[in-house]
Amino acid sequence: MPRPKSPVRLEWVDPEVCSLDYRLKIIGRLPFFRHLSSEAIIEINQLFEDNDMTAERPIYFEGDPATHLYLVATGKVKLLRHTASGREVLLDILRGGEYFGNLSIIGGGGYTETAVAQTDCCILQISAQNFEKVLIRYPDVTMKVLKAVGERLEQSQEIIKQLSVYTVEQRIAAALVRLANKMGEHKQESVLIQLPFSRQDLAAMTGATVETVSRVVSRFSAEGIISTGRRWVSINDLGGLEAIAKESTVN
Repeated sequence: MPRPKSPVRLEWVDPEVCSLDYRLKIIGRLPFFRHLSSEAIIEINQLFEDNDMTAERPIYFEGDPATHLYLVATGKVKLLRHTASGREVLLDILRGGEYFGNLSIIGGGGYTETAVAQTDCCILQISAQNFEKVLIRYPDVTMKVLKAVGERLEQSQEIIKQLSVYTVEQRIAAALVRLANKMGEHKQESVLIQLPFSRQDLAAMTGATVETVSRVVSRFSAEGIISTGRRWVSINDLGGLEAIAKESTVN
């Protein structure tokens, strides 16, 4: 079988991508800051520090004291959790504009996952002490933070449900659908996911072995549902993939 031609294109990186305007834009888009004025966002921006991270460098570990809230400015970040048996589960991959971490002042005693830079990243971070200043000055932010944290918890519970109830084919299909909806780029009849994403990552995301993932991905490819390459996955039949993910589990 001929090797699929890569649809990935090299993109020029704007040197101004981490400029003040960009920082204000992504901070202002956080779900708990969207309602604030531009003047308030300028003030809050001053409380964030930036931190350049190289690929595969840990940002924090599961169980560490929850001292900061983080925001991906550029690059991608992996969130991992370890099961009681020691297996590593990939919970999510975050891109620019998404937040992660926790704060003790909003009920987080420790981080509930491990965060690792998947690519070279620029991370913005705000300490618990500085975030408390925001809550004191803008008390209505508190309820919006709690709502956002609750939504994140529901998402995590859904992933855990999939790991415990879904078949391996359903889990892999559901993981690809999540990535397509979150990071996919529509290309005519397909959805392109550009990631440094290995089958080991997909195995960690679905609680399967690499061998099982390879078998299922090869079957999806043979059926024309997806095409794959070294740094990309093309979803050729998103509806078909969603149908597999939603199939009833029959014992």
